Amino acid sequence: MNMRMTFVNRSIMNKYILGVILLFFVFVSNNNLFAGETEKEKGKFNAGEMIIEHISDAYEWHVMSIGETHVSIPLPVILIYNGEIKTFMSSNFHHGTASYEDFKIAEEGAHKGKIVHISKDAAGKEVDDETLPYDFSITKNVMALFISVFLIGFLFISISRGYKKRGPASPKGMASLLEPIILFVRDDIAKSSIGEKKYERYLPFLLTVFFFIFLNNLLGLIPFFPGGANLTGNIAVTLTLAIFTFIITTFSGNKDYWKHIVNAPGVPWWLKIPIPLMPIVELVGVFTKPFVLMVRLFANITAGHIIALGFISLIFIFGEMNVGLGYGVSVVSVVFYVFMGLLELLVAFIQAYVFTLLSALYFGMAIEEHHKEH
Repeated sequence: MNMRMTFVNRSIMNKYILGVILLFFVFVSNNNLFAGETEKEKGKFNAGEMIIEHISDAYEWHVMSIGETHVSIPLPVILIYNGEIKTFMSSNFHHGTASYEDFKIAEEGAHKGKIVHISKDAAGKEVDDETLPYDFSITKNVMALFISVFLIGFLFISISRGYKKRGPASPKGMASLLEPIILFVRDDIAKSSIGEKKYERYLPFLLTVFFFIFLNNLLGLIPFFPGGANLTGNIAVTLTLAIFTFIITTFSGNKDYWKHIVNAPGVPWWLKIPIPLMPIVELVGVFTKPFVLMVRLFANITAGHIIALGFISLIFIFGEMNVGLGYGVSVVSVVFYVFMGLLELLVAFIQAYVFTLLSALYFGMAIEEHHKEH
């Protein structure tokens, strides 16, 4: 177990270092420190904006760009403002360049990327009144969430029906492909971390979390619809998953679990009285555990996307300096991009495994019974 966790931590640290170096190089190059005047910056390829656009959420699903023409799939916009419900398609914003029914997507400021309400002054000019409507829109990440839930439901309902018809002894199709993974989660994660007596209670949640993260990690690597969404790289999604783990752990905690938090055995009394240092540390640990789950998944998936997009950006950055240099760098960039793609396939599985394993360990610690030695 320690060797596996050490390998995971080293791979994470290497990715962080590579990501920081690459991002520094991309942004420095983009800020015109190599050559060129500030007047020439207009119309140049902006790597930072391109990367942020690809990893952030959006009100439309961008498919491709042909010259100045942007091909995208419009998504429903659902707003509540002053008690009124406004529904329309995101195509009415014309890729964020136009307003519609007194609403627009803010291009700058504190609400950049969000839908804000606008009003008109005496001259008829649109003015942002900086008020946000209640936004229930189906954004790119929300649509990706619906797609992944549909795929997971379809797969497992089909597998369940196949088992009912043929029995567990003769799996076929998707059942034969996913059964080893299901058994891996059951035997190597749930049983080993929680125990053979109580693991079945938590197995449905662990399987759901594992396949949800794994599937969305894989979909995020596909550059075209229905892939390309950075769902597991969205901190709101990872926060929700971590909250579920926190709630289950908290409500599963037995008497021994809370006793070790409030009055940990084997700790000197002067660390408990008069200032309860150790109970405070243990209580803080209860909240930092799900926090670590949230940040680990978010940071690793986002870092992977940034690194891959950074290699592609280098082609256009050097291509604007010199066409021949751009072609030369493209060979290296494509090679590293392919390597990162293969590495991300491994990371997609590792991150699903780590999140599920740590959740199972937290459940196991919460229900572990400590017998007194006589």
